Amino acid sequence: VQLQASGGGLVQAGGSLRLSCVASGGTFRSYSMAWFRQAPGKEREFTAGIGRRGFDTVYAGSVEGRFTISRDNSKNTVFLLMNRLKPEDTAVYYCAAQKRMFYGRGINNEYWGQGTLVTVSS
Repeated sequence: VQLQASGGGLVQAGGSLRLSCVASGGTFRSYSMAWFRQAPGKEREFTAGIGRRGFDTVYAGSVEGRFTISRDNSKNTVFLLMNRLKPEDTAVYYCAAQKRMFYGRGINNEYWGQGTLVTVSS
């Protein structure tokens, strides 16, 4: 499975961005999906996850209420809508896939996409 993330850019604090991750080379609906992020000088961290059917989601505490993960299985795409962005949200954002019904934090991801950079100015 190949994952291609896009949608990053420069945005002012308080603004919004929507990231997309398109999957190819596999059966997208067989995978739960997630977004991770890595800020400069920090380790990569879990941000949001979604189950195969799109009904089950989980978020890191730092983004809950501001970010929304969703998926469109007909387009092999997972999205991350980011609202009320803060400078501390600045990071490279990665999408990842697990061949499980529900996304499991702490369980190895089988596939990773390349990152897309989000920069939030104050």
